[in-house]
Amino acid sequence: MNERLTVPEAARVLGISEGAVRQRLQRGSLPHEKDEDGRVYVVLSRDNDEQTYGHTPQDDRIVEILESQNAFLRQQLEQEREANRENRRLLAAALERIPELEAPSAARESPEMPSEEPHSTHAPPEQQEPSQRRSWWRAFFGLE
Repeated sequence: MNERLTVPEAARVLGISEGAVRQRLQRGSLPHEKDEDGRVYVVLSRDNDEQTYGHTPQDDRIVEILESQNAFLRQQLEQEREANRENRRLLAAALERIPELEAPSAARESPEMPSEEPHSTHAPPEQQEPSQRRSWWRAFFGLE
């Protein structure tokens, strides 16, 4: 059963704005008729059993599929966010350890004065060449 509705009525029934109805009429995605006065009427088919306009059981299945996909994508997004949080935590912990890793090499680089440790049993450290003094992480990232 087809029903002729004005643009404002069709917008209300379809749950969209009048501008959206006019755009659909212009694109030809909504069936319409013009009367002798040039007035446009939207032609909507009405299902007798459900009292809805253009609604089919197949629409329910499509909505169900889309809701299922949406739920899956939300779950996947949350998992990715959790993994990203973990990666940021690990990176922050690694960045905090960089000064700890550099500290022993910095102590070896500075020459010790004999007066600092008068009773030391260790031999004075040998001077290293500048190419050997750079830290491993600077060499790894190519910063020196």
